[in-house]
Amino acid sequence: MVRPNVMTVHQPIPADEAQPVTDLVAQKPGAIILTRHGEPALSRKCLISARQYGDWWGKYEIGGLLAGQTPPPELLIAAEGAGVIYASTRPRAQETAIAAARGKAIVSDALFIEAPLPPPNFPDWFKLSPKWWGVVSRFWWHAFDHHDGQETRRQAEARAEQAAQVLIDRASGGRDVLVFAHGYFNHMVGRRLKADGWRLAHNQGFKYWSQRRYEKR
Repeated sequence: MVRPNVMTVHQPIPADEAQPVTDLVAQKPGAIILTRHGEPALSRKCLISARQYGDWWGKYEIGGLLAGQTPPPELLIAAEGAGVIYASTRPRAQETAIAAARGKAIVSDALFIEAPLPPPNFPDWFKLSPKWWGVVSRFWWHAFDHHDGQETRRQAEARAEQAAQVLIDRASGGRDVLVFAHGYFNHMVGRRLKADGWRLAHNQGFKYWSQRRYEKR
């Protein structure tokens, strides 16, 4: 038995009821990659007082990278695939970003600078290396809100929240967002990202040139 030809006629959807395809399929956000700068040129191999550490930190903030470093291949790949690259305005972050971006545009923003490290008021005879003064100073800043007239912990936390929202907004377009900044402030931003529903998908820790990749859950 031969079946008759049947033509199905689809009625057009009224213009006010039609939905764009982009509205029907949710846009997956890009990843947010927080990267620590390369190794700075200023040496930590010395013993200094708390007062001297304040001077040391001032030099550290305006100093660049130790010569002879090259970005790891994985970081070059991340930079190549990023839709936007941010960098702290500090020289060590700027030089790191320039080395990895290889000619791509970099958005410089003081929003991503490191949280301050004012040393506690210890006597001059008490000496530590800059590495350990950093640990002590961060503890005093965080636990006792010792800011010495600089940014307080609460102010830095508010800045980290603002930074996280900037990155989330840029990632919402579907492209990865790469940030070149600093160890502790990256940690603070990462905490805000987690609180906003992002997961740490790839973790290289906090060493120089390291990446911490966050993806929306």
